[in-house]
Amino acid sequence: MEFRTLGRSGLKISEITYGNWITHGSQVEEDAAQACVQAALDAGITTFDTADVYAAGRAEEVLGRALAGQRRESLEIFTKVFWPSGGTGPNDRGLSRKHIQESINASLRRLGTDYVDLYQAHRYDHSTPLEETMEAFADVVHAGKAHYIGVSEWTADQIREAHALARDLRISLISSQPEYSMLWRVIESAVVPACEELGVSQIVWSPIAQGVLTGKYLPGQAPPAGSRATDASGGAGAIRRWMADDDLLARVQELRSLADQAGLTMAQLAIAWVLQNQNVAAAITGASRPEQVGENIKAAGTKLDADLMKAVDEALGDKVERDPSITATRSPVFD
Repeated sequence: MEFRTLGRSGLKISEITYGNWITHGSQVEEDAAQACVQAALDAGITTFDTADVYAAGRAEEVLGRALAGQRRESLEIFTKVFWPSGGTGPNDRGLSRKHIQESINASLRRLGTDYVDLYQAHRYDHSTPLEETMEAFADVVHAGKAHYIGVSEWTADQIREAHALARDLRISLISSQPEYSMLWRVIESAVVPACEELGVSQIVWSPIAQGVLTGKYLPGQAPPAGSRATDASGGAGAIRRWMADDDLLARVQELRSLADQAGLTMAQLAIAWVLQNQNVAAAITGASRPEQVGENIKAAGTKLDADLMKAVDEALGDKVERDPSITATRSPVFD
């Protein structure tokens, strides 16, 4: 396993990070989840990412039980706050002081730990003054419940403003967690340059585009039985945008020869591709079977040459989404 420094900090994280969105607490049984986490540990992965909203808190509980007995100081555990994770009241969401303070305590209880290494704002809250949010995060850090803070799916301007407040409050905002893949590059023109300037790293999710970049989905054919595209509880909704475009699926098939050339599977090529971006500290990958973990980690430390990177661009062409304005649409505006 290779390790990278997260932002302008001293924290090292495994460049393949294990995430449990969709899987733990919903898609796979707990014994399978436990086996996947153990496979990650055996492979040298030390960094684990979750969120309070995943499976309404059950994902945190499963991860906590799976990591029980491990030396806590040898792990980096990340979670997030923003979405409701069980309650339905008006204060059960967002980034108010009330919700942040209550959510960190609930997350620590579910994870079975005294602190998380990184506490992330899962979306930007348009309903709460940013000053209130950052002061609440500062209280969490100063209380020893989190070492660092991060954000997820925030625009470049939002990150800049939050970073300035964090510095004044003497806490470290060191990460951004956006979607990023060969097909989804909306962070490249604005978020990445801002983060490079500020000393903030990307921890990217969906590097294989919810499975599309594995090449398993073929144009004009039904999805394979048991795949994510057929599982309403396992991400079929998230993958629908890709599945509706047969031309895109055909372009993805052109990547197969490039993966062969690099001695990688298509999934490994996709993960290695995001790790070529020097602002990316880690690619988050999940698994429903332990053997998937072993396959994913083979992308760690892989260097892709400039000709191959160019060939990827040529193969995908205009199917790549690059519009930076999309990030702003991913944070809801509550009434």
